[in-house]
Amino acid sequence: MKEGDKYGAHRVLEPKGVLPQPAWKIDNTMEIYDNEILIDVDTLNIDAASFTQIEEAEGGDVKKMARHSLGIIKERGKHHNPDTGSGGMLLGTVAEIGPKLNERDLKVGDRIATLVSLSLTPLKVDEIISMNKDTCQVKVKAKAILFESGIYAKIPADMDEALALAVLDVAGAPAQAAKLSKPGQTVFIVGAGGKSGILCAYEARKRVGITGKIIGLVHGDAGKKRLEKTGLADVIFQGSATDQLFVYNEMAKITGGEMADLTINCVDIPNTEMSSILATKDDGLVYFFSMATSFTSAALGAEGIGADTTMIIGNGYTKDHAAIALNTVRESPMLMELFKETYATGAGNPEPVGIKASEV
Repeated sequence: MKEGDKYGAHRVLEPKGVLPQPAWKIDNTMEIYDNEILIDVDTLNIDAASFTQIEEAEGGDVKKMARHSLGIIKERGKHHNPDTGSGGMLLGTVAEIGPKLNERDLKVGDRIATLVSLSLTPLKVDEIISMNKDTCQVKVKAKAILFESGIYAKIPADMDEALALAVLDVAGAPAQAAKLSKPGQTVFIVGAGGKSGILCAYEARKRVGITGKIIGLVHGDAGKKRLEKTGLADVIFQGSATDQLFVYNEMAKITGGEMADLTINCVDIPNTEMSSILATKDDGLVYFFSMATSFTSAALGAEGIGADTTMIIGNGYTKDHAAIALNTVRESPMLMELFKETYATGAGNPEPVGIKASEV
């Protein structure tokens, strides 16, 4: 068995000298190296920004969307959307473990979700079975490789698998919200009606206390109803996060011109950077969890208006993020019920596809 690099550099085909995530193409042959884990994959949870871009590009036709995804994998050896730069994550069963990793608390047959992006994961999909546009989850017949440096979470026995996957997909968001929110703060959540937004609202609500305030921006009626149902936000307003002056004026009204101490951006569309910055006070903090964020636009836009805000890249990993995210749902019957309705097995509207990779 061949020896592999800890970070998976041995899988990079082009360009040489980079790691798998920034690489254009990686080797997705499914014969493992001594420090890799082979996974039989049944579900892909496509990153929301990537899923939305593919859906819009293909007019919502699931068969065309499937061909689009299979084309990306065929060209790059991974599901790394060249238009958004993002990937997603996967759910599957451990099929083989390299001998160098035998000391891990993992065995063949364990059900796991990877906590690293599909944009760096060697992936070979034989067939896309169905797509659920409500949850961004795709049923597949596939195999994938997890590197020695790759992190994962065992699927908990007390939780529906599809629900757990949905929570783990955004595990970094509530964990960061828990770390960044302080007592008495005004926290503004952009995209507060989605799964990451609601989880952030829950963690922020616990930490800002009775003297703090949670403000949520939602776009659609469904997101507004979900957020209202939770009772987590003090103020909810509805509109487009791309309308910068609208967001700025609404936040100025709501806060009496004080603006937010902390803004958390959870949307899955581009061009929302300046709305987040304008809504935040000069010495405040903006956390861009959204993978649709242009960090060039954020940096140059803040400079252009003289905004002295601290901006944090939405690192999907923070210490113990998987445990924190799952516990957030466990400890709240309200959140558990809401996530069951939206993300549990059978929820949403999965549409049959039946497209094989050999057809692309």
